[in-house]
Amino acid sequence: MKTGFNWDDTRIFLAIVRAGTLSGAAEAMEMGIATISRRLDRLEQSLAVPLFSRHQSGYRLTDDGEALLERAEALEYAGLAFGETAKLQGNVAGLVRLATSDNLATHFILPSLKGLLEKHPELRVEVLSGVQSVNLHRRDADIAIRMVKPDSGNLTLKRLGTIGFGLYGDDAYLKILADEPAGLSLNNANYVGWSESHQHLPAARWISRMLRGRPCRVEANTLVAQVSAVSAGLGLGVLPHFMARKNGLHCVNPDIGLDQALWLVMHSDLAGSRRVRAIADHLIAVLDGYKDQLTMP
Repeated sequence: MKTGFNWDDTRIFLAIVRAGTLSGAAEAMEMGIATISRRLDRLEQSLAVPLFSRHQSGYRLTDDGEALLERAEALEYAGLAFGETAKLQGNVAGLVRLATSDNLATHFILPSLKGLLEKHPELRVEVLSGVQSVNLHRRDADIAIRMVKPDSGNLTLKRLGTIGFGLYGDDAYLKILADEPAGLSLNNANYVGWSESHQHLPAARWISRMLRGRPCRVEANTLVAQVSAVSAGLGLGVLPHFMARKNGLHCVNPDIGLDQALWLVMHSDLAGSRRVRAIADHLIAVLDGYKDQLTMP
């Protein structure tokens, strides 16, 4: 291919194929016949192949032109798809995949989405919840809320606030501990902790230090299950203040040094996407409104 190839000239090529004449192509493209002819000549020169044979009845594809027809149609389709995607972006439309924890999704994010989705009826949200972090570079998700600040990668970050953690117990179990001869002893208490696969978490390490080699009586791999176990009087647990408070648990120690920052994280390539930006701005506003509930016992 010679230099000077203009992708847009493929539209002229397709218009002549469909109309069969320069005048028909000019009418379809809303251009002058001279412009159509000049751009066809430019296209043929840049490709170094004749695309049409000229006849009194009109223009017919050469073998070279026939061979390129499918590729030209593919270019047209790609251009239309590109424009449609841009239109969706401008309208705040399309799917946004949000990775976050179960407790944040359940207590704050999902209940807040109705107004946003009513404002942007073409916007869709997929919430991916769990403890394990997704990989934004592999595009497992478009945006994430994390409690560990990423230290590498082409990512855009914003701090959303802090989640406060404390040591909690059910009133009935705390009364049992208080009635023991030695009184309330955190070192001798039963604990509800994390399962083996989650021992890397700060709360799991804190409980291990308190147990001093003793096993947890109950282990679970979600905070929802741990709240349920603590509420049932099975032991003490390290829980977010907002979850423990909602379940009527008693705070034994409100400041155990495990408060964690919340980070909004997105791939920098998506920071300018209107659909992703709409979700990001919404999350910032929602969690700012719950800042005290997230932090305070």
